[in-house]
Amino acid sequence: MNNIRYKSTLHACYLGYITQALIVNLPPLLFVVFQEKFGLSYTMLGSLVVTNFVTQLIVDALAIKWVDRIGQRLSVVLAHFFAAVGMIALALLPQALPSSYIGLLIATVLFSIGGGLIEVLVSPIVESLPGDAKASSMSLLHSFYCWGQVLVIVISTFALLTIGQDLWFVLPLVWTLLPLFTLFKFTKVPLVPFIEESNRTPLRTLFRSRIFLIALLLMVCSGASEQTMNQWASLFVEKGLGISKALGDILGPCLFAVMMGTVRTWYGIKGQKVNIHKALTVSSVLCIASFIITAIVPIPAISLLGCTLCGVSVALMWPGMLSMTAAGYPSGGVAMFAILALGGDLGCSIGPQFAGIIADGSSLNYGLLAAVIFPAIMLIGLLVLKPMLRAKEKTQEPSDVLHGN
Repeated sequence: MNNIRYKSTLHACYLGYITQALIVNLPPLLFVVFQEKFGLSYTMLGSLVVTNFVTQLIVDALAIKWVDRIGQRLSVVLAHFFAAVGMIALALLPQALPSSYIGLLIATVLFSIGGGLIEVLVSPIVESLPGDAKASSMSLLHSFYCWGQVLVIVISTFALLTIGQDLWFVLPLVWTLLPLFTLFKFTKVPLVPFIEESNRTPLRTLFRSRIFLIALLLMVCSGASEQTMNQWASLFVEKGLGISKALGDILGPCLFAVMMGTVRTWYGIKGQKVNIHKALTVSSVLCIASFIITAIVPIPAISLLGCTLCGVSVALMWPGMLSMTAAGYPSGGVAMFAILALGGDLGCSIGPQFAGIIADGSSLNYGLLAAVIFPAIMLIGLLVLKPMLRAKEKTQEPSDVLHGN
């Protein structure tokens, strides 16, 4: 990769994924505050998660056509503009409107528009940069989401301890500086033009491929597996295990993110030597075990270990499926990434809401236990995919094969 010319581009993309981490992870850290101050139920809290990812899902779908029309630079600048406006709305609207819940929903829609555009644009921007280690670059990029999550959790947790929960709204106002700074960065960095539509793999070709359709299903399972644990970890550790909020945030979602980021960073360095299909298969088995351990073991230390194990197990799911698909369809372009992001965001919305609904009917433990269905489906999908990949490799049609390393 031309490190000198595109170093600033990579840095902007890394900041973009930290912004994405802010959008996804700051609201769940405030779930306890929202529950106590605004009287929201588990289902209402879950619906905020659904609104986040459904909005991103809609943006993913619209981006298939609109990004080409308005251009990648303007699109990525608008992404961070909406992220900033959404953070401001999160701080102000719940207290300014008669219904705090409506205020939270409006804010969620605004910053989720930014999140959807970031998810669609940043990965193909990195994929388009010159260089051969695409899978490793993708994993390293996604590791910044994890490190961003750690940053958001640690800073926000200690800020709440310092200023108190009554001043919670100060947090999103201060965090607004991150998307604003990244917006400025993207106005100046060099960008490689995306593949022209006439040279891309047609969408109808992708949707006629059973391999691509399975990959899309696995993206759904990846998003659901990751975000179900991620979104509920803070509340589960505090309410389910009886640990204080500050310590719970550090030991729950923060440790989850640290392990996920560590694995992604490791793969970013060593990824070219790893068979991604085998790694994802092992990850699915570990993920199943992590949900079961977290949900049913009554010992807090063991439950926390399950949460940590989940961070390890889901680390390669999302970037692994992206890199596998991009390797098999190198001319897929932004439309392919938008479809894959759409599948991932669909999983991100289904998983936490599914667990929230089950939790309202029983307990959060049972909600997390029920979510084991997502890594289980992923494991089955990977086992089905394996002989199909081997058959395609024998036909020597690389454009139809999702390559493992």
